[in-house]
Amino acid sequence: MREEFEDGEAVALRLAEGAAPGDVIDGNGPGGWLALDSGARSWLLRDALPSRAEIDGAHRNALTESRTALALCHRDGRIREAALETAARFPALLPLVVVRCADWVAPVQERARQLLRERLDVDAAVALAPLILLLGRRGRGAFAVEVLGDVLRGASREQLGRLRADGDRTVRRFAHRLAVAEGTLSAAELAQAAARDSDPAVQTLCAEAAVALVPEGTAADDVLGPLLAARGPRVRSIGVTALRRAGRPERAAGFLADRSGAVRACARYVVRRYGTDPLPWYRRRVADADDPALPPGAVIGLAECGERADAGLLAPLLAHPSPGVRAAAVAGLRILDITDLPRFRELLDDPAPGVVRAATVNLLPSAGSLDAGWLMDRLAAGRARHVRVAAFRLLDARGGLVRLRAAVALLDDPDGKLRGWAERSVQQWHATPDVPLGSEEVAALLDRGRHLFSAWVLTRRKREAGVPG
Repeated sequence: MREEFEDGEAVALRLAEGAAPGDVIDGNGPGGWLALDSGARSWLLRDALPSRAEIDGAHRNALTESRTALALCHRDGRIREAALETAARFPALLPLVVVRCADWVAPVQERARQLLRERLDVDAAVALAPLILLLGRRGRGAFAVEVLGDVLRGASREQLGRLRADGDRTVRRFAHRLAVAEGTLSAAELAQAAARDSDPAVQTLCAEAAVALVPEGTAADDVLGPLLAARGPRVRSIGVTALRRAGRPERAAGFLADRSGAVRACARYVVRRYGTDPLPWYRRRVADADDPALPPGAVIGLAECGERADAGLLAPLLAHPSPGVRAAAVAGLRILDITDLPRFRELLDDPAPGVVRAATVNLLPSAGSLDAGWLMDRLAAGRARHVRVAAFRLLDARGGLVRLRAAVALLDDPDGKLRGWAERSVQQWHATPDVPLGSEEVAALLDRGRHLFSAWVLTRRKREAGVPG
């Protein structure tokens, strides 16, 4: 925020020296105008800004574009209000008129709003949409947003298309909401927009609108195709759910093994609505533990709708060659509430980080029963990073003296993230009932981490452990 203010001061100074606003303000984004509005009110520039005499009556028509821009940002509301009369002569200053629409002085605000209504045409609305929508987040910014919507209802498809492709997601959301409300896009175009956009809000808006335009019982492959092939799981979920209305349960079955849990749940809903139980499909799909093409989604899907007895199908998959399948099998056993500590502990040495993370999650509730020495060995610098992270998570979860030993062992670690986690663990450590009172080891470990505490806090920690300060 401070940097932006300083940039605004620099822009205001150049305007005071006679530079044109278009030469010193970035016209591609709203930040430059807002920075000018803030920076021009710096006390360092108070003598460079237009005075009341300069802005009044007979002198007003002599104001240049640069001086008018500075007057529109003046501390004095009367000068800002008077400058709005001159601003009508300079179309390039319309962004500052937009800013003044959210002014805290009522007469300034009212005149700016009147001027915006008169001057904002479609081309200007397209250009100023990012600024107007940014100001719309302020308490007095709703008026300009309303005017923007009214004007853009007369925009061409090409003009609205530029807004729908804007880099600012707020602008894209506004343009897509307008397109849906006005019905300017077909169902197929909305489906393509949902599949193409990276913003979840736009994805959901367009996907739901596209499905709503398709009559029930209609296949509409030009709509369902983009939705079902989309990268975003929310879009695929909406597409899969729409297969029920389209009467296409066979296509929903193809998503029972999707990588997204939400999509798998929607697929199960659709096939069940047509009288098919998905559980036998999952059991058949994972029955061959040597299948190299087995999708991880089928493994976790079996756990999501299966029974504890299905753990017998998942256990062999812990040795599957695919890391994704192994990780899914570990997660699936957790869903089925299966605790196999020896097997999960073996997986902490797995070469795949995803498998080790999944095994760690399974082991955390039982961290206290694991061999601390075995875990400490896996903190060694020569181990793979994901193994070291897993070992520290488990040691940290044990608490007490074991946690302090593990954290202090990493205080000089070359891995910055691990070192940071260890430092926070030491700072948050407190003696627990299982820590021997007066332990010399605790005293030594706390002294090794003394740089993380103030003298007062270190003394408190030692007293909690029965160690002299």
